Amino acid sequence: MNNVNKLGYLFILPFLIVFIVFSIYPILRTLYLSFTNFSGYGEAEFIGFQNYIRLAKDSIFWTALLNTVKIWSISIVLQLGLAFLLTIIFSDMKYKVKGLSIFRALFYLPNLIAATSVAFLFAALLDWQFGTLNQMLVDFGIISTKINWLGQPGTAVLVVAVIGAWMWFGNSFLVLMAGVQGISKDYYEAATIDGAGRWTIFTKITLPLLKPILLYVAITSLIGGLQIFDIPFLITDGIGGPSGALNTSVMYLYNTAFKFNNVGYAAAIAYGLFFIIAICSAFTFKSMYGKEKNKEAK
Repeated sequence: MNNVNKLGYLFILPFLIVFIVFSIYPILRTLYLSFTNFSGYGEAEFIGFQNYIRLAKDSIFWTALLNTVKIWSISIVLQLGLAFLLTIIFSDMKYKVKGLSIFRALFYLPNLIAATSVAFLFAALLDWQFGTLNQMLVDFGIISTKINWLGQPGTAVLVVAVIGAWMWFGNSFLVLMAGVQGISKDYYEAATIDGAGRWTIFTKITLPLLKPILLYVAITSLIGGLQIFDIPFLITDGIGGPSGALNTSVMYLYNTAFKFNNVGYAAAIAYGLFFIIAICSAFTFKSMYGKEKNKEAK
């Protein structure tokens, strides 16, 4: 029996080695560097909590975090709104929409396209002078003056948010649809027989039973949204233009580490962002399940 156990440990050893080298070690190394003034070269000098004190007072970081929250807020509303609408349509027994597997693939397709390709595609479509969107709007008489979509803070934030929603709504739809299909059809049939309308069925049956799925989607969207980097970085000048409106938290971290060679402070930014995401995730979980636990306790 002991030999069998040893053999089992031998089988999982490659995974443990890879996990420790590429996951555990970088996490611990980053934590150590956050307490140093390491510039990427030479020796790292330990400076205690100075990076974290600087981070708490860094107006650029908090502005970047606010920019990130703005983009994520718009994106998550569009993403979940569209995913919910499609879920209602495809799960409604009265509609009986066919070809669900085909629609699943189509909706999920944007999520499979590389972010680089998506960024360059939308940069070409939204080009101020020669972009397809401006040309179409002018030709149809909707606008008379071409819009600089990526050159104005307001429209640039909206564009990045819409791109994010377009890329990820299919993933949210698949998760929500899987949750709906896990709900017994007896509930829907009984509600239909009792004369309940679509909205009543959705709010009284579907939505409450989807709460665990919604919690998963909310937390994963929050974690991903607060780490947005690729699209804003690729679609603009790489430093958060225009006027710093697209300077997200992770973009600020990236530029601090690799453009300004302040790896120690960038590591502190990474851990600061980690704690913010952890607190927001805990608050989301508490807000969705705290009331129910309080009721059960009473």
